[in-house]
Amino acid sequence: MQITEQRDRGVVVVAPVGRIDSTTSAALEGHVQALVRAGERRIVVDFAGTDYISSAGLRVMLVLAKGLRGGPGGLVFCAMTEPVRQVFDLAGFLPLFVIEPSRDAAIARLVGP
Repeated sequence: MQITEQRDRGVVVVAPVGRIDSTTSAALEGHVQALVRAGERRIVVDFAGTDYISSAGLRVMLVLAKGLRGGPGGLVFCAMTEPVRQVFDLAGFLPLFVIEPSRDAAIARLVGP
């Protein structure tokens, strides 16, 4: 798995590419937790390049959401591939997160009109 990061209108976009599983989830968790510790409060996770996510990856997303709770900003997921969406759905996680179809829509959700 590779992790790319971009900034757009004050939003950090994290884009994991490849598989998020028990082997790679620690690297992703370290990356997003470093962002939260650095004070980033508006984060988009772009799943366009992610072809698989395991329960370990789902846990990383829950930890990230918990770290951003209780303040300004938020967390939005976008561009979920079908295999990733299916895992979120089977785990019952889809209602727990804000999910947008595209990166632009996700950023707009956090930035506002």
